[in-house]
Amino acid sequence: MNDRVPEHPLRKYLRPSVKGTGFCPGCGDGTVLQCILRAIDELKMEMDDFVFVSGIGCAAWIISPYFNGDVLHTTHGRPIAFATGIKLNLPEKKVMVISGDGDLTAIGGNHLIHAARRNIEMVVVCVNNGIYGMTGGQVAPTTPRGARTITTPLGNLENAFDIAPMVRAAGASYVARWTTFHPRRLTRSIKRAIGKKGFAFVEAVSQCPVQFGAKTGAGSAVEMFEMFKEKSISVEKASAMKPEELGDRIVVGEFADRDRPELCEEILRLKRGAGRGP
Repeated sequence: MNDRVPEHPLRKYLRPSVKGTGFCPGCGDGTVLQCILRAIDELKMEMDDFVFVSGIGCAAWIISPYFNGDVLHTTHGRPIAFATGIKLNLPEKKVMVISGDGDLTAIGGNHLIHAARRNIEMVVVCVNNGIYGMTGGQVAPTTPRGARTITTPLGNLENAFDIAPMVRAAGASYVARWTTFHPRRLTRSIKRAIGKKGFAFVEAVSQCPVQFGAKTGAGSAVEMFEMFKEKSISVEKASAMKPEELGDRIVVGEFADRDRPELCEEILRLKRGAGRGP
């Protein structure tokens, strides 16, 4: 009798030394990790086709140390700056940034909006858990107004970033948002982002029961899943609703899918025009 457990079909994309993850119980990072690898697998691409870049925080650990490929684990708020340098020097590579909302929209906020404005080709997967999870549950730019965190015990007075529309307004070619309750749609959007010429941004709203759930009262991973299910509304339906009708609903779907001049190609065109290009 063969009692061997069949190997997971996505196991081949992980480093052989990986025996488990360091994610907290109930964290959505595992779901996002699998969606990224499933997208690569369904596109029949190889890990050598990519350079993966992460910043600092919980989501940065999705690729480092787990992905069996070229991975750059960078400084806080700087993954897009590193990724821009990689793409300009290795334009044949698919460059993918995976990091959290705190890393990408707080200290890294300017890098995010200017990379979208320049429309340089890369894929950015932003895992938005609404809080600084790794450092103990401090308020983040994405924390809902009124939410109680370890640094806002009486309630957050600041308005939260609405990331996907912000990146669309900055000029990205492709923008989508899903939650970890929508893994198949999230996977499809990552596939579309990988195939897109230009800056492609996918926001994954994710549960963080250990910090966000415990501090704000949102509850367990299951309760947050139920919340994602109940509060999600498509961008098409939301477009016909007034802000006061939307309230705290989570608008999901594709916010942009358009063709715009891409920075690497524009630089090459400029060089050729000046007689300095290949």
